[in-house]
Amino acid sequence: MSDNLKKKWYVIKAISGQESKVKSYIEDEVRDNGFQESIGKVLVPIEKIIQMRKGKRIHREKVHYPGYVMVEANLEGEAVHAIKNVPGVINFLSEGKGGGAIPIPMRKEEVNKMLGKINELSAESYETINIPFIVGETIKVTDGPFTGFNGTIEKINEEKRKLELSVLIFGRKTPLELNFTQIEKI
Repeated sequence: MSDNLKKKWYVIKAISGQESKVKSYIEDEVRDNGFQESIGKVLVPIEKIIQMRKGKRIHREKVHYPGYVMVEANLEGEAVHAIKNVPGVINFLSEGKGGGAIPIPMRKEEVNKMLGKINELSAESYETINIPFIVGETIKVTDGPFTGFNGTIEKINEEKRKLELSVLIFGRKTPLELNFTQIEKI
């Protein structure tokens, strides 16, 4: 229990796009070299999003803090060097320059916010949707009785996941309300 009290959360700068690899490399390092006493949890906050591409929903995971990995550690002894030598790790977020740089632990509020955010992001499974459309944009209807018609977006209702658009039919503007899945960009 006393070892756990000495552990603090630190931020590691990593090569962007390789956060998950860095996390697994650090976990391997802990397992293979017996750093369980010095290094605790390793986190890469990820949020799940839905994007619309060509009228289809695509589920994606997006790194919440690109280029950063959070690690709970007691940075005494070999643990610092073990983490710094992991492929993809640039350095610790630290104070000072060069060899005298001292890794700065995260503040308690930051840790609670980060851990709360991670729990919130995982509990929220695919609730947010990236809306690739903007008001005034011209789009093509891909589903329903107006398939093949082009229209201009008048209004976006994020909660209902619907769009209000006007379609030119026989020279007159006709208002329509469609789902995000019934349209695509031109």
